[in-house]
Amino acid sequence: MSLLLRAIGTAVPRHFIAQDDAAGVAQTLCALSHGHVVNRIHKHSGVRTRHSVLLHSSTNCKPAEHTFYPPATSDCDAGPTTAERMRHYEESAAGLALSAAREALAKAGTAAHEVTHLITVSCTGFQSPGVDVTLVRELNLDPGVARLHIGFMGCHAALNALRVAKAFADTDPKTCVLVCAVELCSLHYQYGSKLDQVISNALFADGAAAVVARRDDGSPEVGRREWRLRASASAILPESLDAMSWHIRDHGFQMTLSAKVPELIQNNLRPWLEQWLAGMGLSIDKIDQWAIHPGGPRILAACGQACGLEEDQLQPSYDVLGDFGNMSSPTILFILARLESTAGPCVALAFGPGLTVEAALLD
Repeated sequence: MSLLLRAIGTAVPRHFIAQDDAAGVAQTLCALSHGHVVNRIHKHSGVRTRHSVLLHSSTNCKPAEHTFYPPATSDCDAGPTTAERMRHYEESAAGLALSAAREALAKAGTAAHEVTHLITVSCTGFQSPGVDVTLVRELNLDPGVARLHIGFMGCHAALNALRVAKAFADTDPKTCVLVCAVELCSLHYQYGSKLDQVISNALFADGAAAVVARRDDGSPEVGRREWRLRASASAILPESLDAMSWHIRDHGFQMTLSAKVPELIQNNLRPWLEQWLAGMGLSIDKIDQWAIHPGGPRILAACGQACGLEEDQLQPSYDVLGDFGNMSSPTILFILARLESTAGPCVALAFGPGLTVEAALLD
C-alpha cells in the first residue's frame, strides 16, 4: 500500500533578509574580527534570502531591523538565554504552523472533521500544551484526534513523519493524516567566531509546511497530480557520530557541523541507496526526480557526485535553498511542493544528527 499526499501547504514569516545584509548583521552581532571570512561564507552559502519571525521589516541592501539580538559586548557574550528564545517560539511557532496547515487542507479540499491523525514536527522549540493543541483548537479538529509529536530529530524529521503517517493509513482505510512541520531556526543564532556556528548562522531560516495524506485507493482526481509515498528507509552512516549534533545549551540550541559531512555522504550514500532501491527493482539511473534536503551547497554537491546526478536534477533543491535557506524539517516538503506537477519516480533524501540519512520513494 502507498500513502497519497493529497496536498502540501507552506508558510514563511512575513519578513526576510537578503544574504548580503545578513553578513553585515553577523559581524555586528558576533563581534567577529575576520569580516572577510563571514562575507565569503555568506556569499558561497547558496542562499539569497531568508525569513525570520524576529525581523520587523524586510531588508534588501539596508540595515536589518530587529530587537532580539543585541550586538555582542565582548568575546564572551553569548546572546539571549534559552528561556528568552523559547518565549519567542511559544509566541510564533503555532501561527506559522496554522498558515501551512490551512493551506494544505484547503488545497486538498479536506474538512477539519475528516482529519483522524495529527503529526507535528519540530526540533527548534519545546512547549506544552504545544503546537498540536493549538492546531486542534484553531482548525476545529475533532478533540479526540490522535496526536503524535516528532521532536528534536533535525532536518529529516518530515520524512519520519510521513513514514508514521503511512503506518497509520496502512491500518485503516478511513485514516486522514495532517502532518505539520514548523521550525524557527533563527531563534538559535549563535554568537562567536566558531566556524561551524558561523556556517549555520549563514544557512538556517524559519518556515513551516503541512501535508494532508490518506491511504491510496487508486483513484486520484482527474487532472490532479499527487505524490504517493511507496517506501521509506533509514541509515546511520558509519564513523559519523561526531559529524553533526544538536544540543540544548544556556544560550539556545547549538549545532556542531563537521567539515567531514560532505565526504561521509559522498563515500557512503550510493552503496546504501543502491541496495535499498534494488530491493524494489529500481536503480539510481531509473529515478527521474530528486528532492534532496539542501543542508548547504557542499552537501548538495556531495549527493550529486555520489549519485551521478545532473545539475538540473539538483536544481529544485538549490532553488529552495536560494529562496528560503535551510528551514530544517519543513524544507524537504517545500521541494516536493515544487515538484508536484512533475513525473516520478522521485527519491527524497535528508540528513540529520547521527550522521543519519532518511530516504523516501515517491511516484
